[in-house]
Amino acid sequence: MSVSQNVAIIGGAGQVALLLTKILASKGRKVISVIRKPEQASTIEAVGGKPVVLSLEESPVDAFAALFGGVNVVVFCAGASGHRTKAVDHDGAVKVYDAIELTANKPRLIVLSAIGDEEDKKGEDHAYAVIGEYMKWKYEADKKLVQRTAFKWTILRPTWLDDEPATGTGHARIGRTHMTPNVTRYDVADTLALLVDRPDAAGLALDLVGVVDGERSPLNTIPVALDTAIRKGETDFEM
Repeated sequence: MSVSQNVAIIGGAGQVALLLTKILASKGRKVISVIRKPEQASTIEAVGGKPVVLSLEESPVDAFAALFGGVNVVVFCAGASGHRTKAVDHDGAVKVYDAIELTANKPRLIVLSAIGDEEDKKGEDHAYAVIGEYMKWKYEADKKLVQRTAFKWTILRPTWLDDEPATGTGHARIGRTHMTPNVTRYDVADTLALLVDRPDAAGLALDLVGVVDGERSPLNTIPVALDTAIRKGETDFEM
């Protein structure tokens, strides 16, 4: 396990990204948070991050490559709805992949994706009726990522997200899982923060779901569950 001191978060103004920034900053990490609107800067600063304004849709690949040259890990938390979904969740993700390949240091990439993407479509028609385009483009971006060999990457695929409890439960099932139960945003951020220091998770796509009250145990605390999944080396993404 290594300690990654400099982390860039793409989509820094999102709820999970803000929680992740706060967790990493509390550990003394330098967090560069990429946002697309200057007015979001104060929100980033309030949780301990350094805001940088870049657009996944409009900024060139070189601009991201220049930023990534000074970090150890990049965490992709960006997401969009409506007409911007493909441009952000797919095209923007691919732009980040390309930017990392342009760097000399090749920072690791952690992608926040979705457990219910195209690969899990069977039996999840309701999910697709609600956020089908989001899942589709996350899946297409993931497909392109798993073909990359120039840098190390990990995909985290949480199920449906809950806001409460706001400080999470501290428990999760990680690895090959079912779609339920829901997981809190804080627990997702906590898992991402742990993955920042787990280069041995490279090449894995890890599902993440919650644990109901009566089933919580020391074995499914997030650090233990994550360590177990990484040691097993099971990935839940097949082309």
